[in-house]
Amino acid sequence: MAATGAAAPSTSGRWFGFGFNRFGQTVPGVAADRVLEPRQLAACGSGPRPGHSMVKVCPAWSHSAGWRGDGSIHFWGFVADGPRHQIYINNRDQQRCRDILTSEKYLLTLWQDRVECWDVPSLCPTGDTMGSVIWTKHLQEEENPNTAFPLIPGGYITTTPPFYKPLSPRLQARRLALGGEHALLLTFDWTLYSWGSGRHGQLGHGSVEDEAEPRVVEALHGLAMAEIAAGTWHSICTNASGDVYVWGWNESGQLGLPTKLQSGEEHQQLSLQTGPSGEGAEICSPALKDAGEGNIGIVNVFISIQAFPALLDFPGELEMCKVSCGSRHTAAVTRCGKLYTWGWGNYGQLGHGQTDSSDVPRLVEFFTENHLSVMDVVCGPWNTFVFAQGGI
Repeated sequence: MAATGAAAPSTSGRWFGFGFNRFGQTVPGVAADRVLEPRQLAACGSGPRPGHSMVKVCPAWSHSAGWRGDGSIHFWGFVADGPRHQIYINNRDQQRCRDILTSEKYLLTLWQDRVECWDVPSLCPTGDTMGSVIWTKHLQEEENPNTAFPLIPGGYITTTPPFYKPLSPRLQARRLALGGEHALLLTFDWTLYSWGSGRHGQLGHGSVEDEAEPRVVEALHGLAMAEIAAGTWHSICTNASGDVYVWGWNESGQLGLPTKLQSGEEHQQLSLQTGPSGEGAEICSPALKDAGEGNIGIVNVFISIQAFPALLDFPGELEMCKVSCGSRHTAAVTRCGKLYTWGWGNYGQLGHGQTDSSDVPRLVEFFTENHLSVMDVVCGPWNTFVFAQGGI
């Protein structure tokens, strides 16, 4: 779900998908509405140019798009006026598409000298033409982009009109993650900013107020942040040491913090670092509200909204190097190539072979059992895509 400025993975591995598949938007060729365990995207290495595998997956709700090494684009899901369709779009005018960003309605493409927007429903079923361009932003020669979507020189691209928004040069943007109603920005000095809607605490400023302009997340200021991701109403980041911080909405346990959804479990205990007087969390325990400043110890508590960044504990003090957010689920990859998921699991988007939700991070055993090292993870709204290397 989160669009970031991270580089695409190498092409020497394979993509897997799991989760909501009613329109064939997760794993092409699989008829099931839910894919409960990781399945290889077999079509990713085929098509018009089988020698060029897919290097980036960009999921929307009813379809997904893949960007290939040769610059062509592969759509699957509800496209060409129907479900379970696939479209291959070859390079237009022998030019090489350099990146993509997609939503339910729009496809944004980055070229050498411009950014173009296409209406997804107008895409031709044969892939021979992409229809009409509905918006274009020309890039000057000196603005030759060396970043990845959604960042472009001078600002960033969104999937809703007006499609382009400027950024102050003083921010020196390194990475950008777009959530449902908010944005996270990481600068070249590893400082984290957020702005947009704050009604579920997703900005991390300790409140539910909106922010019109980028504002430093003070709770993490001075820590070198490395990776960022934004879901519909929650956020996650890692620092240079591999520690994970979470904040925002926790209705389905997508923060990895205790939730009413999992109230019957024995693990509903939490050691939480809060601000003064326990600020920053909307909780269901008077004991937590009255606990005072700092580490409040171990208590039984349910977290609804966590408006202040909380350090998330992983078993064995694992260090994370990649993170991604879906609508109400979250995924993280360890430095040793293992995948953990948590949150809402109704469509199998957690990859554990079931539809249970979880408010604690759980290892996706499929990859370790098949001797696969996970290199990257991309969460769609209700599904998950994983790039892994190794052999099954």
